[in-house]
Amino acid sequence: MTVNEIVAAYGASWNERDEQKRRKLLDASWSDDGIYQDPMGRAEGRDALVAHIGGFHEMMPGNTIEATSGVDTYGEVIRFAWVMRDADGKVALEGMDFGELASDGRLKSITGFFGPFPEQ
Repeated sequence: MTVNEIVAAYGASWNERDEQKRRKLLDASWSDDGIYQDPMGRAEGRDALVAHIGGFHEMMPGNTIEATSGVDTYGEVIRFAWVMRDADGKVALEGMDFGELASDGRLKSITGFFGPFPEQ
């Protein structure tokens, strides 16, 4: 899979409410021991990320995540922008993720940032 396909599968996992389908998307895009972190929490390993995304759906039913940029790469490091839409389709939050690719091409880490950059 290309980097864009890996990130697309990872992104689709955030919108997948069925746990088995979410796991299948993450099997293809997320390394076994990958680490996810953002201001709301941290998930170490694929099983923890499957559960973390499930918690997102429980806490914010009907919300979706949508990429708003292409994937920018520099060696094994990536970044891309996204928005979270509420159940009515309105933008509730925007952010940017930075990640690192494992040697097999899957994601081994994502660090998410919420909102615009802080003022100086």
